[in-house]
Amino acid sequence: MQRYVGRVVMVSGAGQGLGRAMALRFAEEGAQLALCDLNSVAVKETEQACGPERALSSTVDVSDGAEVDQWLYQTVANFGRVDVLVNNAGVIRDSRLETMSDNDWDTVLDVSLRGSFHCSRSAFRQMKAQEYGRILSMSSMCWRGNFGQANYVAAKAGIVGMARTIALEGARHGITSNVIAPGLIDTPMLASMDADAREKLASRIPAQQVGDPADIAEAAAFLCSEAARYVTGVVLDVDGGISIGSSLR
Repeated sequence: MQRYVGRVVMVSGAGQGLGRAMALRFAEEGAQLALCDLNSVAVKETEQACGPERALSSTVDVSDGAEVDQWLYQTVANFGRVDVLVNNAGVIRDSRLETMSDNDWDTVLDVSLRGSFHCSRSAFRQMKAQEYGRILSMSSMCWRGNFGQANYVAAKAGIVGMARTIALEGARHGITSNVIAPGLIDTPMLASMDADAREKLASRIPAQQVGDPADIAEAAAFLCSEAARYVTGVVLDVDGGISIGSSLR
């Protein structure tokens, strides 16, 4: 399919993992891409993989509103418009509540939640002027609560609330806002988890396998397409069934 020919897609955190997978999928479907990451080498590699003739990479700290605004300005200057924003940048700093430092709390909230706010605010202004836009934000199956991740859960739950509010504010302007809540996906972030904890979580997945970044990219390609024009304010669990709960059998 070539659903994104003539469309301009911005992806934050595009240097690796889910961001890279989604960027590649949008590129395959004909999109022009504005990619950003704090890791300049990694995001440049994604740009090359997507095709430098259709992708432009930037080093951006999404927790800095001025840097995000400059990224948006550069995107519009190069491509003329912004049709899709994917809020994907995020970090983890896991710890139990009583040992979590202020810095661990601030870092996760600044990148994941504040960063999504900065990117959404900048893109929304442009999309409103166009009377068209798709904003997709990455939450997590953990947004409902997870042991040892008070900072991460707060950020991901905040993203859900913010995205639903953006859906209300954007609907009359042709802008949709949706959320994907990934489960256990084979990414560098999952690999960084403690092996025992990772295996324990994986054993609870009804589908009996860890997901692939391509599974998230597939969902993203749908939610940001014309086929999903009447879908807004939803949280789509892409998790192999783990969010359903445990079976008594």
